[in-house]
Amino acid sequence: MNPEDVRTKLAAAGAPGIISIEPFEGVAARVKFDPTAATALFPIVRDALGFPHLSMVGGIDWVERYEVFYLVWSDPAKTYLLLSADLDAKAPHIETASACWPSANWHEREAWELVGIQFDHHPDLRHLLMPDGYQFHPLQRAFKLHEPEDLEVKVRHV
Repeated sequence: MNPEDVRTKLAAAGAPGIISIEPFEGVAARVKFDPTAATALFPIVRDALGFPHLSMVGGIDWVERYEVFYLVWSDPAKTYLLLSADLDAKAPHIETASACWPSANWHEREAWELVGIQFDHHPDLRHLLMPDGYQFHPLQRAFKLHEPEDLEVKVRHV
């Protein structure tokens, strides 16, 4: 499968919100899509293109925008397909993929927790790695580690 095959199959299935389909090293293609089309696009990719397995969801803070990406696998084609969407930096959100690919549940929780991307209508968006109530997203570019002198250190005198 190559980018032209992906383009043909998506067009035949009437896939909405496609911005571009381009070659990308190691995968069949990179499909950039409008985030508002996610709910309609995901089942088409799963069923019409034959990518029933979601391997990964991730996010990147590019400062002026966020990017969310999905890596899906096709057993018959023996290849991955990369889906990606640019999100608004002030309010990065997209509809959850967990209704289409149940494996998205944990991956989206991790992307929300670490990068700060909100997955609308996610069935269980809660912390995986950070303590409950933790307000920061460690993989955002604006995140600053606390310097030891900024932390209150309790010294025990013996």
